Amino acid sequence: MDILDAIGNTSLVRLRKVVPPGCADILVKLEWENPTGSVKDRMANAVISRAEQDGRLKPGYTVVEYTGGSTGASLALICAAKGYRIRIVTSDAFSKEKLDHMAALGAELTLVPSEGGLTTKKLILDMIEAARRLSEEPRTCWTDQLRNHDSIAGYHPLGEEIWSQTNGRVDAFVHCVGTAASSRGVATVLKRHEPGVRVVAVEPAESSVLLGGQPGPHKIEGVGIGYTPPLWDPTLVDEIVPIETDDAKDMARRLAREEALFAGTSSGANVLAAIQVGKRLGPNATVVTLMADSGLKYLSTDVYRSR
Repeated sequence: MDILDAIGNTSLVRLRKVVPPGCADILVKLEWENPTGSVKDRMANAVISRAEQDGRLKPGYTVVEYTGGSTGASLALICAAKGYRIRIVTSDAFSKEKLDHMAALGAELTLVPSEGGLTTKKLILDMIEAARRLSEEPRTCWTDQLRNHDSIAGYHPLGEEIWSQTNGRVDAFVHCVGTAASSRGVATVLKRHEPGVRVVAVEPAESSVLLGGQPGPHKIEGVGIGYTPPLWDPTLVDEIVPIETDDAKDMARRLAREEALFAGTSSGANVLAAIQVGKRLGPNATVVTLMADSGLKYLSTDVYRSR
C-alpha cells in the first residue's frame, strides 16, 4: 500500500446539533480524511493517472495548474508520490496555509495578485492565462481543471461510497460548485442508482451566476468562479441554492463548536443549503453533503483566527 491507496473511503457521519427539529437527517462525508485534507485528492489522482495512460504526461514532464489551493495541494501530493515537477499558479486571495501546503509538497508557486484578497472572475481568468503561458513550455502537462473531463470520473467512487454507506437511502445530495466536477461525478452515480435522487448545487449569493445573477467578489474559497464552469451539466441538477459568505463562515464556526467538525467555509455553505433542503423534505428523508476540506487550511483567515 502507498499514499495514493489512502485516497477515498472517507467516513459518513450524522449532524446532531445544528439541524433544526423537523428536518431530514443531514449526513456529511468527512473528505478531510483524504491525505491532503481535501476532496480534491480524488480528482487529482484520476487526472494524473489518465494523463499518464494516454501519454500526455511522461517521465521528466512538468505538471502545470491554476488553483485556489486545495487542487494544487492534491496535485502536488500526487506529483511528489510519482516523481513529477509541478508548477502552480495561485493567488494571495487564498489562505496562507494552502499556499504553504502546496510549497511543502514541492510545488513551485506563481502568485497572481487579487483585488483585496477576494475571489473574482477577473482573478480566475488571470490565473488561467498565467497557467496557459507556462503550459507552452516543452515537456509540460497542463491539467486545466476547469475543462478536464477526467476529473469527473475521479468522483464516481465518492458517489458509490455515498450510495453504499446510506444503504441506498439518499434523497438528496448537496454540494458547492467550483469546477462542477465533484457534483457532476457524484450526481451521475447516484442518479444511475436512483433517478429520483435530488441534486442541489450551492453557490455564493454574492456571485450567483448559475441562477442568472451577476458575478461578484466573495470569500468562499474554492467555489464560485464568477461564470458558468465548462464542466457544468444543468441536466443533472434539480436546484441551485445561493449562500452568503458570512453565513457560510458562521456555520463553519458552529460546526466546529457544536458538532466537533472542523471544516472550511464551503462546508459551512454546504450544510446551510442541506438544512434548507432537509426542512422541505422532512424528518423521514436523508440528505448527504460534504465536509469538503479541513479547517486547518483556514486558521490564518477570519473564519477561525482568534479575535
